Amino acid sequence: MESIKEIFRIGRGPSSSHTMGPVRAAKRYKARHPEAQSFRVTLYGSLALTGKGHLTDVSVIRELQPARTEVVWKKDETKPFHPNALEFEVADAGARPDKWLVYSVGGGKIVDEPDKGKEPELIYQQTNMQQVLHYYKETGKTLWELVFETEGDAIKAHLARVWEIMQQAMENGLQHEGLIPGGLKLQRKAAAYYAKSMGLKDYARVTSRLFAYALAVAEENASGGEVVTAPTCGSAGILPAVLRMSREHFKIGDDKIIRALATAGLVGNIVKYNASISGAEVGCQGEVGTACAMAAAAATQIGGGTPAQIEYAAEMGLEHHLGLTCDPVNGLVQIPCIERNVHAAARAFDAARFSLLSDGKHFIGFDTVTRVMKQTGKDLPSLYKETSLGGLAIFGDKDFVDN
Repeated sequence: MESIKEIFRIGRGPSSSHTMGPVRAAKRYKARHPEAQSFRVTLYGSLALTGKGHLTDVSVIRELQPARTEVVWKKDETKPFHPNALEFEVADAGARPDKWLVYSVGGGKIVDEPDKGKEPELIYQQTNMQQVLHYYKETGKTLWELVFETEGDAIKAHLARVWEIMQQAMENGLQHEGLIPGGLKLQRKAAAYYAKSMGLKDYARVTSRLFAYALAVAEENASGGEVVTAPTCGSAGILPAVLRMSREHFKIGDDKIIRALATAGLVGNIVKYNASISGAEVGCQGEVGTACAMAAAAATQIGGGTPAQIEYAAEMGLEHHLGLTCDPVNGLVQIPCIERNVHAAARAFDAARFSLLSDGKHFIGFDTVTRVMKQTGKDLPSLYKETSLGGLAIFGDKDFVDN
């Protein structure tokens, strides 16, 4: 598996695959042609179908400035390697032809044609959860220790920066109010939920504050703010909310948060390596489902869980999101995405509590659920995988509730 830095990328929302990835690609192509006066960018498949709502065109045009950029939308053409494909070319008269086809494969990662057959830099000997648990049995070291042992001190600094950005995204989301851009006329809710939580007690206060934290990051992401992919932008609110609530509940310092981030990243890495975290490839189960598993594992570790209990919590987090479709209304990372962050954060906490009450023994393992998620993603019709052609995307506005 690759470094968990590939799971935790810092950038602007609303989508890791539809904005962060294309922006990285635009930056690389511009560096190849710094003197170009104009570009043409062709979006294919899922990028074309939901690119408007995900600000793909706006983000790419901004990155290629001051050159003029023409965006071509090919909604009916999908490249075989991955649904998220885009092609760059210089549009200057007489320019040397240099078409560059590149794929945004999820979590902000891009792959071009020459890279398709290349293996990524694999630094972990372990490639699934069973091998991670075997490492624990052989060495006595838990998941976060495996990460630090494999990736060295540099990963600690990266995770510290990740936590800093996550906290800032939460604070920004709790402060900002008003409409979320995009045309759905959705009001931000995080500030109001946080304020209302102050008048509640016990469990109601905890859950309401958890809701507020997840809302804060998800709303910041939907508004194009800076977030951390965990493992994607569309699911970026789940892990930060759970970590902040865990810190408040257990009164722990940042060192334990960074260890929990390492564990969460390892869980996300396993899913990415053995299945996918791309909504365009496997639906929202790969995004919100994976994020829930990551957060459940982190919360279980913070709560004193054993590696077996951590694995159990992660398994529940992913299992109970199997089959979840990616069907954003108007192609925006707002409905149903924002509320899914909230409820997945709550489910992650529940999975952690459930596993901590157990001895860690259970019937279905995390690796099995990961394989099932991958197969379920293959079996899902493409209209339920980030195309806005099915599900809530086409029925969501038919019975709008006007209060």
